[in-house]
Amino acid sequence: MDKIVALLTTSEGRIGRQQWWIGGLVMIVIALVGSLVLNLIAFGNFAILSWLYLLLNLALLWPTYNLGMKRRHDRDNDGMDLKIFLGVSVLLNLLAATAIGYTITDVGNGLMLPQPPFWLTALNLLFGIFAIYLFVQLGFLKGTTGSNSYGADPVGAAA
Repeated sequence: MDKIVALLTTSEGRIGRQQWWIGGLVMIVIALVGSLVLNLIAFGNFAILSWLYLLLNLALLWPTYNLGMKRRHDRDNDGMDLKIFLGVSVLLNLLAATAIGYTITDVGNGLMLPQPPFWLTALNLLFGIFAIYLFVQLGFLKGTTGSNSYGADPVGAAA
């Protein structure tokens, strides 16, 4: 348990793909449980739910940053792409929470859903493509062999 806590609370050093996947699965479980709880709290109120999702995003921001930075360090990268990704993520959540530009659409049976404008849909598409790029960088590409500017090789050290 201490290893998971240390994995998610500091951005120093390097981690290999296996550690990143373990930390990522922990974060996914936390996010899913958090989403379920928030859905029960908001009970279909999209305005409240979007603000609660923003709070969940902010709560998971620091451990996600730490996990990703360690992995980017393993690839001898300063992690600027991760910082941009997380910043845009918060921005998109903030736009959803404030409903800037959204129109409310009646989808039938009195159910009203917010519909984003085209520019926001396009931005979300670009964000999704960027997310795939980052996912490949973090989860599938091998780290730097041997020591790099961020520390010793986590795989070589384990051998």
